Amino acid sequence: DNNGNRFNRKKMDIIKKSPKPFTNVQGLPCIEKIVTSVEDSPEPISTNIIGTIPDWINGNLLRNGPGKFEIGNHRFNHWFDGMALLHQFKISNGQVTYKSRFLSSDSYQSNREQNRIVVAEFGTITMPDPCKNFFQRFLSRFELPKPTDNANVSIVNYKGDFYVSTESNIMHKVDPETLETTQKVDWSKFIAVNGATAHPHTEPDGTAYNMGNSYSSKGAYYNIIRVPPTKEAEDETLEGTTVLCTIPAEDKTKPSYYHSFAMSENYLVFIEQPIKMDLLKIATGKLTRKSISDCLSWNPKLNTILHLIHKQTGKESSITYLAKAMSTFHQINAYEDQGFLIIDLCASDDGQAIANYNIQNLRKSGEALDEVYNTLCRVFPRRFVLPLRIDPSTPYNQNLIDLPDCTATAIRIGKNKVFCTHEDLHGEDLHKYGGLEFPQINYGRYNMHPYRYFYGCGFRHLVGDTLLKMDLQRKQMKVWDHPGLYPSEPIFVPRPNATEEDDGVILSVVITPNKDKSTFLLVLDAKTFEELGRAVVPVNIPYGFHGTFSSTA
Repeated sequence: DNNGNRFNRKKMDIIKKSPKPFTNVQGLPCIEKIVTSVEDSPEPISTNIIGTIPDWINGNLLRNGPGKFEIGNHRFNHWFDGMALLHQFKISNGQVTYKSRFLSSDSYQSNREQNRIVVAEFGTITMPDPCKNFFQRFLSRFELPKPTDNANVSIVNYKGDFYVSTESNIMHKVDPETLETTQKVDWSKFIAVNGATAHPHTEPDGTAYNMGNSYSSKGAYYNIIRVPPTKEAEDETLEGTTVLCTIPAEDKTKPSYYHSFAMSENYLVFIEQPIKMDLLKIATGKLTRKSISDCLSWNPKLNTILHLIHKQTGKESSITYLAKAMSTFHQINAYEDQGFLIIDLCASDDGQAIANYNIQNLRKSGEALDEVYNTLCRVFPRRFVLPLRIDPSTPYNQNLIDLPDCTATAIRIGKNKVFCTHEDLHGEDLHKYGGLEFPQINYGRYNMHPYRYFYGCGFRHLVGDTLLKMDLQRKQMKVWDHPGLYPSEPIFVPRPNATEEDDGVILSVVITPNKDKSTFLLVLDAKTFEELGRAVVPVNIPYGFHGTFSSTA
């Protein structure tokens, strides 16, 4: 009987491990080269220009992403764990130079000195120190994991300085010219948070908002953080940063994982999604040999909660906005219109994707690779519309949205509860490009305002394999698609004195995993989506996450 039980349990495990596929794609090319370690190139390398790079573009495209996936004989497990490699494409007078440098984080330094993985990352647990005796090794399992400072997600700006950032409490200030790390900055020295996202929002005057968690004996809290726009003194970093609002987690011991948030003119929107971090599992992770990514779970039975915080007062709205379970990493834009808050984001109906991006999966080929892709849920752009004016006379159980041509709904289901469903911001044609991620807009002019265009990567593979321009007015799209080329996040750079929203260029770093040393910076005309030129770099670059353009006038 016992054996029978054991057999059934095993069978259940197997069933749990192979979820129902979302798609049936076959014959994906192997892309393991995009998770192959490279050397950095701190000295500028000139590039070969094909076509023309408009001479009005002057500045640096700065990019960040993992560049080293093993140390000594130890390998990282998860794509988010690779050691941060910073890239700079310097564009000036139609010419481009390239340089890259590993972020000299403490994690990178100690890993290099000891030639093994010393600091635990998102999906990788550290190996016990061979120099410790058995008893010391046993005791060290009870220490909380030391937070990593391997900031490999994005490059952000606070008070006019550039920082590289991940989701822990440590950021590094970097010099955008040399890519050298000039200072290590710890959020928790300025405010009571344990980290902050890699996706702050910035007001036109430079004021930045971000979010970070804090933990107390009462459980987990989400904090909205405000960073002042300018420095009082040359050498300051996050001085003057304040916590604008603190929101208790719906489940005290299991806060939601979040990667970003949304901002409109008067509000910040925090999306509490049903991807939960189990604090107990994280705290005992060293004991049970679990990494942080093992401590995330997706619960599709829970609703998603949208929290509205008023920027001026720091107060949370008394109305709770609910939607069905969804998973979102990146917002597109948010703005207010006729008493409604419109929030556009990239979302999917399944929150298990994060676990599938382990490095073993990215290195697969043939049917095994197809299977990984097909068990990943596609991500699509969606719009939610939240009615801001709810008072005692607001009717129940009917759609409160009366904006023209809007198919999103919002229904009052309780005194202070509104249930929302989304409108798709795409046509059927986006399905054949595998959905859209890494969304970008003309941020400087149109963030927090009504807008017409956004740009992103199509995902017919585990990483972006096309560039897309979406037109919200016509629900149409333009596509840049070349087999074997894998473009990264498209960055919009406006033409000087432009009057139209899409007057400018799109910059994207294109990876060529099946061709040696032929990475290039692609420049597209943002209006027509035609290629203007490319700058080919004779080096290999792994696929990165996010970047920013800093113009030098």
